[in-house]
Amino acid sequence: MGLKSVLCAQIEVKANKDVFHDVFTHKPHHISTMCPLHIQGCELIDGVFGTIGSKLFWTYNLEGQKKISKQIIEGIDEGKKVITFKEFEGDLVDKYDNWKATLHIEQKGEIDLVCWTMEYERPNENAPELTNLMDFIIGMTKAIDDHHVKMN
Repeated sequence: MGLKSVLCAQIEVKANKDVFHDVFTHKPHHISTMCPLHIQGCELIDGVFGTIGSKLFWTYNLEGQKKISKQIIEGIDEGKKVITFKEFEGDLVDKYDNWKATLHIEQKGEIDLVCWTMEYERPNENAPELTNLMDFIIGMTKAIDDHHVKMN
């Protein structure tokens, strides 16, 4: 059993907050057109977009290196605007156990926040925290936000 880690980020967005839940739940295959420097593709491997148990194949670029991630949609709560992805194959689980990411939307007063929580287990103390991946997720979120702001 590894060392459990949790990283969280809250990103203020200008676009309609519901866009993020909708895109990641029902249209993840569109994300590569919104932030092509981050995400190069998302394909449906099994199931139907927007349903628990569906499997996705992501290609992305992290710090100049091409990466892959095969993920299962572990949970969706349409009312609370929450979706959880768990990697079952790819560059992350080759080094870290039980990686999953949860996206949820919060509103604090007039401010809309896209919130990401990453949970994983490091194999030992020498394995670095995934702060570079959280920075990537923050950058991706901002790029998607900019894309939607420019469209409106």
